[in-house]
Amino acid sequence: MIYTIIFIIFAIILVPLAMKTVSEKNLTHSAIYLMAFLFVLSALFIYLGGSIVGAIELLVFIGAIVTLIVFSLMLTGGKEVE
Repeated sequence: MIYTIIFIIFAIILVPLAMKTVSEKNLTHSAIYLMAFLFVLSALFIYLGGSIVGAIELLVFIGAIVTLIVFSLMLTGGKEVE
């Protein structure tokens, strides 16, 4: 029972983060929401027993992809999308 409640808490955190990631007009804020989403998703994978998948999620997606997005936003200006 407690495992189901913890899973639902993860889901309640993940859904608004995903919605804010795609609906945010500021690209920098969207990248931060994406980073938070991927971090919570990685924690969920680790909680469910997929420690290798969670570690890969942390290293590859948060460590490389989000960093690449943030650096490209810094170089191009990262203006709001119309």
